[in-house]
Amino acid sequence: MKNTFLLVLLFASITVKSQVKVGQMAPEISLPNTKDSMVNLSSLKGKVVLLDFWASWCGPCRTAMPGVVKLYNKFKEKGFEVFGVSIDSRKKDWVKAVKQYRIDYIQVNDNGGWSARVTDLYGVDQIPTTFLLNKKGEIVAIDLEGKQLEDKIIELLN
Repeated sequence: MKNTFLLVLLFASITVKSQVKVGQMAPEISLPNTKDSMVNLSSLKGKVVLLDFWASWCGPCRTAMPGVVKLYNKFKEKGFEVFGVSIDSRKKDWVKAVKQYRIDYIQVNDNGGWSARVTDLYGVDQIPTTFLLNKKGEIVAIDLEGKQLEDKIIELLN
């Protein structure tokens, strides 16, 4: 019994994703956009970035999408960027959602679903999940929403 418990505990500790934390540098992401060109997260240093993990099949993600688009449109001229990371396994579903929501900010895809390398890298175990990065690429907030998110973006842009 004791050995079984230890094995279960060991297995659980191996499979639990460890989410990146506030204060850490954002790990590099290099993934293809809708036109199959590779885009690097690090290319956005010098901008405030909302890293947004989502999927077309995720109802809460689609509900949140108009708010993300609105924030992007409001602050894009001031140095704000959104780096959307889809974990859709079917490219056509992802591209259709991007068109439907008229998303014109950066969109990339790791088509591995919940087995996507990028979800492991960031410890994402639910979507939508967002990380707000300062101009240096440091994570300054995780999963802020609404007015709190907008206020933090304004603070970081000033």
